[in-house]
Amino acid sequence: MPKKTTNFPRIISASRRTDIPAYYADWFMRQVERGYVTYPNPMSFKPVRLSLRPEDVLFIVFWTRNPHPLEKHLDRLDELYRRAYYFHFTINGMPKTLETNNPPVEFAMTTFLRLAERYPGQIFWRYDPIVLSDLTPPNYHIEKFGQLAERLRGATQRCYFSFVNWYLKVQRNFAKATAEHGVNFRDAELAERLDLVRQLAPIAAANGMTLYSCCQDALCQINGVAKSRCVDIETIREIAPERYRKLRAAPTREDCGCYESRDLGYYDSCPHGCIYCYANLNRERAKEFYGAYLQKRALPMDEGTLNKILSPSLT
Repeated sequence: MPKKTTNFPRIISASRRTDIPAYYADWFMRQVERGYVTYPNPMSFKPVRLSLRPEDVLFIVFWTRNPHPLEKHLDRLDELYRRAYYFHFTINGMPKTLETNNPPVEFAMTTFLRLAERYPGQIFWRYDPIVLSDLTPPNYHIEKFGQLAERLRGATQRCYFSFVNWYLKVQRNFAKATAEHGVNFRDAELAERLDLVRQLAPIAAANGMTLYSCCQDALCQINGVAKSRCVDIETIREIAPERYRKLRAAPTREDCGCYESRDLGYYDSCPHGCIYCYANLNRERAKEFYGAYLQKRALPMDEGTLNKILSPSLT
């Protein structure tokens, strides 16, 4: 049986592990309507049951590159959760070699502006991560960031960013891209990161935005750069003061400023295909997972199916 968790108002993260709004919006709403979700613990793979009843949800943090499939559900979500959410909306606009299946920038921009009009102060731009390569040198990012920031002026006051984290899975994907496309990648030293961010910060400020450094506190010494708390009870207090409650910090890695939350996503399930993604060990497996979802129109929720999909033959 799934492990039951104590029900008290929690922040729900949907999701650092996959793009639920883009690919699994209908699944998410089915779990919302039945009042709970069952998902695998990412370490033990044992199923965990989490209440999604409005009285048990303090706030929802959505992470996405394409929230459009979720838009048809927003009226119902507003009814249930009283608009108690904010969106981390990633728009990088990098070449297809790095971001295989991302929505076109123009489409993403239009969606961002539409959501920002509906939820003022609740849509945050992520220019994340910054990847340095033959295709994307520092000057590329300065130009691209400026173009995007100008388009988003007035729609958001926050831009979250980080430099790519070179996990082993990311290194393998970079090596594969180098072999297939001849693109070379490099991990910037702190001095170069500081130099680049010093050029991005005034661009952000000129467009009414503050930069938030995610998991890289050394960059916060720059004027106009603040420490990121992507899952943040203080931000929730700004948006919905009546929902504020004391929560403990629960960093997920070094310099992380996030507060405690429950993330209900599945690793290896996002078919965006970004080669720098830490959530996919195997991009082909992610495509297979999504293909199975499309066939069944439901992610596995019962313990038996969870065990099957997480069996050694698939992992």
